[in-house]
Amino acid sequence: MSNPVFLALDTPDLARARSVAAAVRDHVGGLKVGLEFFAANGPSGVSGLRELELPIFLDLKLHDIPNTVGKAVEALQALGPAVLTVHAAGGRAMLAAAKQAAPAGCKVVAVTVLTSLDAGDLVEAGVQGSPAEQVRRLSQLVGDSGCDGIVCSGAEVASARAAWPEGYFVVPGIRPEGGSFGDQKRVMTPKEALTAGASMLVVGRPITAATDPTAAARAIAASL
Repeated sequence: MSNPVFLALDTPDLARARSVAAAVRDHVGGLKVGLEFFAANGPSGVSGLRELELPIFLDLKLHDIPNTVGKAVEALQALGPAVLTVHAAGGRAMLAAAKQAAPAGCKVVAVTVLTSLDAGDLVEAGVQGSPAEQVRRLSQLVGDSGCDGIVCSGAEVASARAAWPEGYFVVPGIRPEGGSFGDQKRVMTPKEALTAGASMLVVGRPITAATDPTAAARAIAASL
């Protein structure tokens, strides 16, 4: 994956998703398909995107008992994902089951602390410590389980990379300089995140909501 920017297609509109993806395909390294798209379009929608010949990141954040998650990952094998997400909070056995069931070459990465959460949100959920501390705890668990990496914000990726040099680090909440934060609380520019140690940069609304998505994608790629 020479270009670390993955376009987040967070829309139920298949035609819109295909149109934007086709327009920016030369300026991104892959496509991220999340729950909104998958709930509306299912596996057939993902198969349609594969026609663009870009790596697919299935960001479904699977979280259930180990057997259920393992079977779900097996069911997704036919889609040939390059990257697949589960929730680190699912525990060691669930993480191991996901990795064991994943197709060859698919990176299984675990979500640690969502970029829409801050320290106050963690306290409300009964989690002690800062987001950085929680990311460190879960990163250790993910590595021990045999998974390939984690999803974390740009604020935590440097320390996570230092503790796990061979890990794969997906950083969402990416916003170009001067861009709107939207519902994200822990954000970083593309260049900052890459310098800090990100392996993949997930970019959605700064491209999909732009007046000219192609120009926006080109500018982000150029900023790297």
